[in-house]
Amino acid sequence: MAAIPLDISDVHLAGQVALVTGGGRGLGRGMATTLAAAGAAVAVAGRNEVHLHEVVDEIRADSGQAAAFPLDVTDAAAIVQTVRQIEQQLGPISLLVNNAGVVGRAGPVWELKLEDWYYTFDVNLTAPFLCAKAVLPGMVARRQGRIINVASGAALGPIAFGTIYCVSKAALSRLTECIAADVQEYGITAFTIDPGSVRTDMTEYLITSEEGRKYLPWYREMILAGGDVPAELSARLVTVLASGKADALNGRFIQVSDDFDHLVAHADQIQQDDLYSLRRHTLNAGQP
Repeated sequence: MAAIPLDISDVHLAGQVALVTGGGRGLGRGMATTLAAAGAAVAVAGRNEVHLHEVVDEIRADSGQAAAFPLDVTDAAAIVQTVRQIEQQLGPISLLVNNAGVVGRAGPVWELKLEDWYYTFDVNLTAPFLCAKAVLPGMVARRQGRIINVASGAALGPIAFGTIYCVSKAALSRLTECIAADVQEYGITAFTIDPGSVRTDMTEYLITSEEGRKYLPWYREMILAGGDVPAELSARLVTVLASGKADALNGRFIQVSDDFDHLVAHADQIQQDDLYSLRRHTLNAGQP
């Protein structure tokens, strides 16, 4: 289903401080600039200082507020220190966007290397946990905050030869649900989003690498045929979620292709029936 563009003209985030990991390029860059355009002060975090400063310069040129924070998200001590620096420079963090991620190696399970497994999980799962752990004490004390974890549709089912990525993103989605359950009483919300197949460096790996061409040729064909999704859609979704308009959907998995207004309008039913989540669906009792 084609995505329905979100209207963010009425979203005003003045007073919010957002931390966007992997904010120097790709999805993170779009999220950072869109959040800043809506009025948030944005901490742009990532490994490449040149890219970080390019994003910050772009935001400031548009009269926005932002600062660059070099960060390796696999370094637990560095995360704690960076959060402290952000709050000293920009103010208390009210929004965390765990966007940094890697695709992992493609291939059959028996050929995957343990070091690739560990590294992918360090970036895709452990880093979001550590970032959430660093910002949540302040959010809990203030009884306000939002966490957005960027996952993938790959979390929702198996993809042959995509084991590491699928499993890490499924685990990230479950982490979101657990965070949401832990913090709900404090007025804090957490969401998982699926940005779709955006043309990023990760996508380029799947298109051009030997592993991608060998094991995931269908993905290459889909992207080259124009099946990619604009990064702007996920940037808009993150910005709307930051506004609080979907807080009733706490803990849910939202895709950019979803009809956002329809989801919000049916939030009670979604929560009651436990929809938009990772669950085991069973046969009805007595079904032959």
